[in-house]
Amino acid sequence: MWWGVAAALLANTLYSVGFVLEKRALTSLPEVSIRQPARLLGLVLRSPLWIGGSLSLAAGFGAQLAVYRTLPIAAAQGIFVSGLVLLVLLSARLLGEETTGRERYALGAILAALLMVVLSLKEGSDQVSQDAPYQLILLVCVPSLAAGVWLYASAERRTRHRHRMPTTGVEYGVAVGLLYGVSSLAIKGVSSYLTSSGLGSAVVELLGSPYPYLLLFTGAFGLVMSQAALQRCRASLIVPVCTTVTCLYTAVLGTLSFGESLPHDPLRLALRLAGTVLAVAVLLSMPKHDPAPKPPIGAKELTPP
Repeated sequence: MWWGVAAALLANTLYSVGFVLEKRALTSLPEVSIRQPARLLGLVLRSPLWIGGSLSLAAGFGAQLAVYRTLPIAAAQGIFVSGLVLLVLLSARLLGEETTGRERYALGAILAALLMVVLSLKEGSDQVSQDAPYQLILLVCVPSLAAGVWLYASAERRTRHRHRMPTTGVEYGVAVGLLYGVSSLAIKGVSSYLTSSGLGSAVVELLGSPYPYLLLFTGAFGLVMSQAALQRCRASLIVPVCTTVTCLYTAVLGTLSFGESLPHDPLRLALRLAGTVLAVAVLLSMPKHDPAPKPPIGAKELTPP
């Protein structure tokens, strides 16, 4: 179990590095839009820095497969949230992004949630399920995908209003987080087919399941949507929101879908539930708008007549 915790921390590092590299690459590219996906892909695929970030994310995907083989879904999500701290540190160092006081308090709360989840683990007592009914997975995932795409489109329409307030990207983060939540459930499903024997039959069975097709959909749409959002908003805010939504979605619906039970010990159960509730509170406390830029020193403030 503890090497699964190590794999989760490795996945955190790879994901954080990948997002920061992609964000840095996007800042030097022309403006991208989800309405022109072919142009977006053409631009990013010509950037070595962006390709490096994508390779780091792909390696994180591999580490996540190993995590789901050894840790319960709810516990794994609590550890994945800890990657937000490293992401914010890298964003400040490599991207020059500044965080507000409220966001720094939120990071402290996320670390507390991580500690609660890790303390709720106990070797040999947590059930790690490997399968779920396909019908139940589709019933959970298809409406979530539709909600994510609709929410992103709504955020796009609001950004075109002339007198809108500067957005932090919370709506984008929630929308992409729903897609990545579905992707996380699909990764959990794929991990159940990773066996040491019968590789050929395992591949055939995998192709007969909905998991590879959910991964293709979320991979394609998530790529386009996340890159456009990353270019417009701070990585140090949009990625934490996205990660929090993904983790909560996977922890709650994944635990129910795959039939994994929560700890029976009252203290361990309280720690795991408190960590989840704290993560929800962090998401709700995130500011939805960046403060308006201050006028230059010496500039006169215009007042209405």
